[in-house]
Amino acid sequence: MKTIAVIGAGTMGNGIAHVFAQNGFQVHLIDTQESALQKALATIDKNLDRQIAKNTITQEQKTKTLEAITTYQSIEDGVKAADMVIEAATENVEIKKSIFKTMDAFAPPDCILATNTSSISITELGAVTQRPEKVIGMHFMNPVPVMKLVEIIYSKHTLPEVTQTIVSLTEQLGKVPCVVKDFPGFISNRILMPMINEAIIALSEGVSDVATIDQIMKLGMAHPMGPLQLADYIGLDVCRNILIILQEGFNNIKYAPSPLLVKMVEEGKLGVKSGEGFYKYGAV
Repeated sequence: MKTIAVIGAGTMGNGIAHVFAQNGFQVHLIDTQESALQKALATIDKNLDRQIAKNTITQEQKTKTLEAITTYQSIEDGVKAADMVIEAATENVEIKKSIFKTMDAFAPPDCILATNTSSISITELGAVTQRPEKVIGMHFMNPVPVMKLVEIIYSKHTLPEVTQTIVSLTEQLGKVPCVVKDFPGFISNRILMPMINEAIIALSEGVSDVATIDQIMKLGMAHPMGPLQLADYIGLDVCRNILIILQEGFNNIKYAPSPLLVKMVEEGKLGVKSGEGFYKYGAV
């Protein structure tokens, strides 16, 4: 593989583009908004400077990384020469299905279609394409340049050789591939989201305050970040959406998002990206 197309220039998309470009791939970064593309390039530039400051890369490597990224505002133009496409749009099944239809229509026949979804069914996304056997999940963790894990999710239609290709590709990036089957929430969010939800329920019941709940999980369970702070960083709307997917996917009320979580999302308190969640943040 030489050319990777990444659809979506947000937090995850620009991180994925950064990592591939830094590891010798040509990257086509695609977003309908030119402003989003320019913001993504600025973020990548800043993150590369952080790596230089830590002596993990050189100025020459930064220059080569930025030169390897080409931006596009059209999926059709961005994917037509790609060896693999990674969709990294918002966690909404209808938006992702629409993108997958377009990817399938314009990407080369042998191109693998991957998604960075953290919870949506790979089988469901593959079903809207003419190549479900080449559709796979490649779930990076945030921040992408730092986190080692890539959760690789294969559907019942994904060819074993496609899974192996993505495992090898992940290793080329210096990441650790962990392969799982296509179940709601996969492994990471099937376990993480109920924990976050339970912390929110405990808060709503007045068992303790935000800082104490997070402190207990950090000091007692060796978590680097407490569940409520982590929810703020993920985005409370994203947490709510994943819990709904889990609830509907397993048809089990235990995954229902806490009423407090639902209320906060309705009030626009989404965490870091809105400036307020369980904690307050500076200007967004």
